Amino acid sequence: MSLLVTGTVAFDAIETPFGKTDKIIGGAATYISLAASYFTKDVSLIAVVGDDFPASYIELIKSKGISTEGLQIKEGEKSFFWSGRYFNDMNSRETLITELNVLADFDPIVPASLAQPEFVMLGNLSPQVQLTLLERLTNKPKLVVMDTMNFWMDIALEDLKKALKKVDVLTINDEEARQLSGEYSLLKASRVIREMGPQYLIIKKGEHGALLFHGDQVFSAPAMLLEDVFDPTGAGDTFAGGFIGWLALTNDISFENMKRAIIYGSAMASFCVEKFGTDNILEIPREELMERVNAFKKLSYVDIV
Repeated sequence: MSLLVTGTVAFDAIETPFGKTDKIIGGAATYISLAASYFTKDVSLIAVVGDDFPASYIELIKSKGISTEGLQIKEGEKSFFWSGRYFNDMNSRETLITELNVLADFDPIVPASLAQPEFVMLGNLSPQVQLTLLERLTNKPKLVVMDTMNFWMDIALEDLKKALKKVDVLTINDEEARQLSGEYSLLKASRVIREMGPQYLIIKKGEHGALLFHGDQVFSAPAMLLEDVFDPTGAGDTFAGGFIGWLALTNDISFENMKRAIIYGSAMASFCVEKFGTDNILEIPREELMERVNAFKKLSYVDIV
């Protein structure tokens, strides 16, 4: 099934207790697309970069079977750049530099060949840009998944609420769920948020796993216990890519299959954090991915008699 991804394709510079990088390829759409490409080979990208973005990075994306027909390259402008430093617990970080550059006036142009996707993943962007992309599609996708963050809740709440009415699945972390809903209990928060539009809600809890809500159903997925976490940048986007990639592969959006998709997404994210940037999700042998998926299954399986 065809999957259309929008979000940032960008430069990151990252510092953690394990080391630091110069400018490397990053951005929500990059991580999402790379992760999804392990499951479905019909992935297309809607994003924007400046002419400082190396052609080798674009070729890297293409080499994974991802269409860059919708990737705009703005002549004479610079790509979005983010630099951050993570602290010892790897859950808190400090933003050092944010340069919007081409992202400041991003207009998501959808080529006619990409305007009828069956699955859509709205990576973290301005909710107005996310809405604009949906309005430019010429069909109603089978499933629209959206990621957002507390920044948009702070400065664009009304636009965010409009966007939420157009999506099927929202993925946010526990802190963001509490802010958006005004409820501390995640169960209560899930009900409030789903009344805003999404039928399904995924609440990411970092090292404590993820929760999936739909109707009166709740699924709790574990997190993988890893000896070393080098860089959590992009883990949430990699999770989202694995999640929607599995759904696009199977063409099944039932609650039961979403539970499987969360495990596949979690497995992909567990690889992501073991090296800096996208390094560890560029070449994951299928047998290693399945070993990690089976390890997730063992973490939560119990035979009760």
